Amino acid sequence: MEYKRDLDAVFQVNNSATGETLLIKLVGVIEQKPIEEAYLRSRVEGGGRSFIVAFDLFEKEITDKGRLQIIGLEWQGAFDYNELKVAGIGRLVSEAGRLDRYFLNRLGMHTMDFPALATVGEYLKTEERLNQLLWALYAPVIIMLAFYLLLVSNKIVEGQKTEIAVLRSRGASRLQIVLAYAAEIVILGLLAFAAGPFVGYGFTIMLGASDGFLEFVNRAALQVEFNSKALASSALAVLGAIVLTLLPVVRAARVSIVDRKRTVSRTEGWTFWHKSGIDLILIGISVYLLYGFRRRMDDLQNLGLDAGMMSMDPLLFLTPALFALGGGLLLLRIYPLFIRLVYALGRRRWPPALYSVLIQISRSSRQYLTIQMFLILTVATGLFSAHAARTINDYEENKIRYANGADITLSTLWENDAPPPQMMGGPQPPAAEAAEPAPAPKRVQYTEPPFLPFTELEGVRSAARVFRKPDANYASDGKNGGTATLLGIRTDEFGATAWMRDGLLDRHINHYLNLIATDPKAVLISRSVAEESGLKPGDPIRIGWNGLDSALFTVYGIVDYWPSWNPNPPPTEAGSGNALASRPQLIVAQLATIQNRLALEPYEVWLKLEPGASSSDVYEDIKNKGLRITSLKDTSQLLIRSKNDPFRMAINGVMTLGFVISIVISFCGFLLFWVLTLSGRTLQYGVLRAMGIPYGQLVGMLVSEQILTSGAAVLIGWLCGRLTGEWFVPLFRMSFHPSEQVPPFRVVHELGDYAQLFGAVAFMLAAGLAILGYRMFRIRVHQALKLGEE
Repeated sequence: MEYKRDLDAVFQVNNSATGETLLIKLVGVIEQKPIEEAYLRSRVEGGGRSFIVAFDLFEKEITDKGRLQIIGLEWQGAFDYNELKVAGIGRLVSEAGRLDRYFLNRLGMHTMDFPALATVGEYLKTEERLNQLLWALYAPVIIMLAFYLLLVSNKIVEGQKTEIAVLRSRGASRLQIVLAYAAEIVILGLLAFAAGPFVGYGFTIMLGASDGFLEFVNRAALQVEFNSKALASSALAVLGAIVLTLLPVVRAARVSIVDRKRTVSRTEGWTFWHKSGIDLILIGISVYLLYGFRRRMDDLQNLGLDAGMMSMDPLLFLTPALFALGGGLLLLRIYPLFIRLVYALGRRRWPPALYSVLIQISRSSRQYLTIQMFLILTVATGLFSAHAARTINDYEENKIRYANGADITLSTLWENDAPPPQMMGGPQPPAAEAAEPAPAPKRVQYTEPPFLPFTELEGVRSAARVFRKPDANYASDGKNGGTATLLGIRTDEFGATAWMRDGLLDRHINHYLNLIATDPKAVLISRSVAEESGLKPGDPIRIGWNGLDSALFTVYGIVDYWPSWNPNPPPTEAGSGNALASRPQLIVAQLATIQNRLALEPYEVWLKLEPGASSSDVYEDIKNKGLRITSLKDTSQLLIRSKNDPFRMAINGVMTLGFVISIVISFCGFLLFWVLTLSGRTLQYGVLRAMGIPYGQLVGMLVSEQILTSGAAVLIGWLCGRLTGEWFVPLFRMSFHPSEQVPPFRVVHELGDYAQLFGAVAFMLAAGLAILGYRMFRIRVHQALKLGEE
């Protein structure tokens, strides 16, 4: 409109460099809405001297033909990020790179501003680390699947080794035997490949409903999509299963009938696992990796470095599975000696059924190795998953509660006599006046608002006043001083309101509160202050801050942690070369003394709610009473946000899903193993029945065998799982920034997890025994003897 032309008017633009003329026809006028209502970051009118043309026309006439000399170019784009999905992130990044190359090739010098790329880049880094972590968490389940396939294949091939040896001795080549089995396995693999992705689709949806270990909530389902990676992973899994299933066939195809008879007639020896010492190797590797991890994490925490600055080695998260596998094999190496000891102790007193079982287990312990290792991994993996999930959930919740200090932390508006801030572009003083030294700033005087209304809010059990001065100065006679965070509290209010996890201090926090409650000048100092300044209980210390005189206090105690205070070095001071000097420092004093001897300044209000009280009731009462709040942090809302965090959802979902899958696989493997074992002993049980052994004693033999094999494996798995949890759950510290690990990690055990785990295992054993007992009851003596004759 600034050109004062009508529509359909034609503008003539001359290129002084080439003398070429460009005609522009005006076909419309646009008016942009207010900037806050538009996607564009700047106005398009350009002072009323802008033309908008089609992009293709601009490329053809100006960029390609060069009919106008371009001095400056600005290209703005608006993206609807609500429609951005995970699958489209790669395309967004590639398009940003394509645009960058386009401008570089077209213009030479350019600057491209794409703010979303920084956020997307951080997401890609987080996604990569989370993928590594999830693969590591699934490692025990993958190992269990491998054991399951080996168990089933070994058991099936064990019953057919004689037939395989006969075929081998009668001219069949190894390749022909392997291909005969491979044809059957490939058909089963194709069926699994057709159904597996859909089953995985359903399992993945369950991940979003997990709110904790074996805890589910009614949450919106995750958006799950099939892609090429999922199908490729399914195909790779089927291929791996085929290879694992064929391994026993390949080994059996190398044995002739003579070798087979010789092997059956010989006494059972050590397995390959024990001959090669794999158990000791796995334990050694896992312990070595654990030691290196702990040393590196201590260095990271002391220096305040980001764990992401170090490459996350996925092998560190595989160490729990390696340790559980190695520990189980080591204990199973000793287990046959224990059985022989039990046999020797009651050799003349054992009943026939138990005597037969002890002989069977002691002479054929090798055949039980796979099922025992299978159960050991099930129990150890379940306990490790429970410990890891509980520990991470406990850490996340404790971190929020500790950082906030109470259920609700808020700040109120304090009246003061501070001058209003000077507006930008206001009148400046004359140069002569500006040259004069500025007078010292006047100390602001504050008026304390009423505190009583906060104690009377709906649903509030107690309230506390907490003064915080992050840049207070301290000094002591003949000793170093420094800058520390000064907290002013009323000991009775603080003890009734603040949250503090047990075990962080040498004694309960109330002991320290009672210690300083008797003397108005008593203070508590952090360990960093004591080590930096050489202060100890009983020493005097002067405390103050800029603009006022310091006051004299007395050190009464030293603390390592305090609600809302982080003792870890901040990441911004990493690499300074002096980790001790960069450690945060804290002084805790009585609020009344600070107000009387130093200054009255605004403090925070901490609220502790009644059990079952809702934050919304507190908000509503604050509104009704007209309390002027300037800031508020609600622990309950932060906890809800934490539970919806993708990392935590992934951990809980993977741990829960892995445990459920482990139980299902273990039940199937356990039942299949013993059904095949019972089928192979049909003749033995038939002979025992023909000899007059009652059915009850046969069941007793089965139960005794289960207790001495499966029961022992469960106990070994419990021991391995407990040790694995205690030693390797702290590996998850690698996933969190060291400076944020307050309170520190602690391994959490809950009896409910043990009850769920052992309840599932007990149900599996009981159901298996019931099925096996029923099959044993259906054995007919004449059929068994006839089978033996054949």
